[in-house]
Amino acid sequence: MIRDQKTLDNINRRDSRIDIPALLAGLPGRLCAIPRQWAARTPDALALCDATSNMRWTYAQLSSAVDAAAQTLQELGVRPGDRLMVVGENCAAQVALTFAAAAIDAWIVHVNARLSNLEVDAIQAHSGARRVLYTVAGGLHGARGNATPVLFFSPDAMWNDLLVGPLTDACVAEPVACSNALQVAALIYTTGTTGSPKGVMLSHRNLLFIAAVSSTLRGLDNSDRAYGVLPISHVYGLASVMLGTLHAGACLVLAPRFSPEALLASLQHDRLTILQGVPAMYARLLEAIKQPRVQPSPPLASTLRFIYAGGSPLDPGLKSAVEQWLGLPLHNGYGMTESAPTISQTRLDAPRSDTSVGLPIPGVEVRLVDQDGGAAQPGAAGDAEGELWVRGPNVMLGYYRAPDLTNAALRDGDWLNTGDIARQDRGGALFIVGRTKEIIIRSGFNVYPLEVETVLNAHPAVIQCAVVGRLVADGNEEVIAFVELDQSHAISVAALQAHLALSLAPYKRPSELIVMDALPSAATGKILKHRLRQLVQQGSASTGQPSGDAM
Repeated sequence: MIRDQKTLDNINRRDSRIDIPALLAGLPGRLCAIPRQWAARTPDALALCDATSNMRWTYAQLSSAVDAAAQTLQELGVRPGDRLMVVGENCAAQVALTFAAAAIDAWIVHVNARLSNLEVDAIQAHSGARRVLYTVAGGLHGARGNATPVLFFSPDAMWNDLLVGPLTDACVAEPVACSNALQVAALIYTTGTTGSPKGVMLSHRNLLFIAAVSSTLRGLDNSDRAYGVLPISHVYGLASVMLGTLHAGACLVLAPRFSPEALLASLQHDRLTILQGVPAMYARLLEAIKQPRVQPSPPLASTLRFIYAGGSPLDPGLKSAVEQWLGLPLHNGYGMTESAPTISQTRLDAPRSDTSVGLPIPGVEVRLVDQDGGAAQPGAAGDAEGELWVRGPNVMLGYYRAPDLTNAALRDGDWLNTGDIARQDRGGALFIVGRTKEIIIRSGFNVYPLEVETVLNAHPAVIQCAVVGRLVADGNEEVIAFVELDQSHAISVAALQAHLALSLAPYKRPSELIVMDALPSAATGKILKHRLRQLVQQGSASTGQPSGDAM
């Protein structure tokens, strides 16, 4: 339920009636206008809190830090059109440097400090970064021996938690555009479903549009306090959480890494009102507090008014358990890096009990395309199903230095082919069925991994799971399921197979079910399926702890 009439009134007034042409016309030219406008309007309002170090910056201090950083970056030789790479984890420095890069028309390239040195090197080489900065808060992962301390000073804020790498003389500056729709603000490298990261070019307008619309749909104002644990190096953490929160003049409570204990402490100490996360985060939280998924219990007392899950499919059982424990609807949404990221989300005044990812956000068009490239036709129930294409001010400029990939993703000029199969009901709500590239062909039948995962995740012993295909003879495929189990539940693989047999046709049931201590995941909690595919094809899948970043 919505806890106060003010929020409901705001949503009813601003949701579907958002004037998109006026909103776009009113967007500033660059991201750096966000802290500047609030420093002028509410200078003493709290902008940033660090949940681990007790650091607190007002909007006046944030704006001052941005100006100081912009000046220092210029002194370090960073020019308009250069790529500025920042390796770290969520901290005030990352926030300030995002706006500082925008102020001098450099492209920010955030890289999570939990990536391996090889991954960091690959991104640095592909982006052609002019400078690389390493935050002390991120543990200086990947910092080379020739990196040196750099001090940013301003009258209102001093911070010296950065090291700077050497200047890359070979870096070629990209052209600068006056238009916020054409000037790149951020170059974001995706984890990718294939294991080959791509650099997504997002403009200032892409990010400002999502910040404005997402904060409006959530009814954010300067009294809100949002939990900033989703990595700023990921588009969800950058655009929806960080920029969306600050665009509304609210306070962002920064946390470098997710832990259930830290979140529980911040709920009480920081009096959070907004919680955005990924399903894996909520699953870890319920596991840590031993919250049963089926037994009723009193909701947790908190000041939360809005909770949201995105980034990966939301299991109905997990949704129900989280709603029961927090006493609020768990809203759902869908997006991707290439759409900055939001495409659709459920509405505050119309929470859903199913796993729909909601209506397209205002200003974004969607269409479903059949196998022949035409419009998908509604079935007997009135629903249409097909490949999801989207168009709007959120769609990327393209992939950096990859024109062929850009042309494959952007169709008919300005439509983004998401690669996902979606269903849209008569009311316009979207349901994600699966990914085009993930379809498993078993004995001539199509198997969508998401369908199998949904059934597995419904079992109370399953924390999370992932389903992939394994090639066998004659081009056929087998269904392979990886599961991460709650150790408080004693269950056998045979019992899980029996659970699947109750809901799935024989051809959809996994040929093998593999239990792992933890599934390989990115810093966002997204399961890295390409690593699991490699395991099954190499014949090396086994129980135990996989390599990779845990959330």
